[in-house]
Amino acid sequence: MNISPQMWIDFDREADVLYVSFEKPQNADDSEMEGDVIVHKRKNKIVGLSLLHASKFAS
Repeated sequence: MNISPQMWIDFDREADVLYVSFEKPQNADDSEMEGDVIVHKRKNKIVGLSLLHASKFAS
């Protein structure tokens, strides 16, 4: 398994979304939604996550 040594994290307070990228942030070519989590993929590899309503998980 090839794991990136870096991770990029960004929080949009106004939208209440936490973005996590496992590769340098780029556009994904596919996304799947599971509850409040959007999984972003590029060439069938998970490259990031978007956590909707993120503040409810911080409590």
